Amino acid sequence: MLRALIIGASGYAGAELANYLSHHPEIEIAGLVVSENSADKNKLLSNNDLYPQLKGKVDLPLIGSSDYSTLGHNIDIVFLATDHAVSHDIAPYFLQKGCVVLDLSGAYRVNQAEFYTSYYHFTHQQLYWLSQAVYGLAEWNAEKIKQAQLIAVPGCYPTAAQLALKPLLTEKLLNTNYWPVINAISGVSGAGRKANLKNSFCEISLQAYGLFSHRHQPEIAAHLGQDIIFTPHLASFKRGIYETITCQVNQGITRDDILTVFNNYYAHKPLVRVYSEGYPALKSVIGLPYCDIGFELDQQHLILIAVEDNLLKGAAAQAVQCMNIRFGFNETLSLL
Repeated sequence: MLRALIIGASGYAGAELANYLSHHPEIEIAGLVVSENSADKNKLLSNNDLYPQLKGKVDLPLIGSSDYSTLGHNIDIVFLATDHAVSHDIAPYFLQKGCVVLDLSGAYRVNQAEFYTSYYHFTHQQLYWLSQAVYGLAEWNAEKIKQAQLIAVPGCYPTAAQLALKPLLTEKLLNTNYWPVINAISGVSGAGRKANLKNSFCEISLQAYGLFSHRHQPEIAAHLGQDIIFTPHLASFKRGIYETITCQVNQGITRDDILTVFNNYYAHKPLVRVYSEGYPALKSVIGLPYCDIGFELDQQHLILIAVEDNLLKGAAAQAVQCMNIRFGFNETLSLL
């Protein structure tokens, strides 16, 4: 059994990680950790105030600590479901201890120090580990993930966008002079669990935010190798990502060409489902670890639809998928 630690376990993604790992036959949860100042410390994760749906499944206490040397020995895997500033600082501690670290924040997603200066507004201090980090887009980087010690799990918006666009760009079906336009809608859980009036269910109305300034835009562009226009929206539903992506294909490309490319890339990728007709809806993926992709073509105008659960394929499920790949397990173990 491999021993895994989850730091940031009381957040939405952290709780989903705990749920998946609780029934993983190769993993023992060594500890669930929160900040020493957290109001949740010493509570069970399955407490009525937290995640009562986990009663009988994950009845483990939340350890409030910032002294990671006290969290036990023989830790093999560390999941960081933490803010990027926290992940930036603590990932090296566990990496130096020989742990495999899966970071769900943005702290190590792009191997360029200037990216963090420009878009996260801080100077990255861990340049060695930044250079070593492998981007955990599981369907595309499996060979690198198998060798990685630090896996930077992609953001929820970038996962859906890249899974939809990468096959078409790789096979040169798209006119790259026409920047793909990504209109993306997220449920409120994407903003995290901390109380905030702006995220109160009664306050939320469908609204765009972060125009030309959202951090996921350069993450998507960097890993696609393609300029894009990305507009995120917050909507009044709990969870899910719904992306409508408008592109232009090269002259002569047909609907069958597009479907063939998707099937060639994803026929043996169990967590990506391609629709041969019709379009996916959020209800297709909520509570499930899939990204579903549909499309429609009219002359050279292509519209892609990509949907996922932001807490699962957009966070916890992809992290577990990467862990499975890294340690040679079936990549869907405990996910399906």
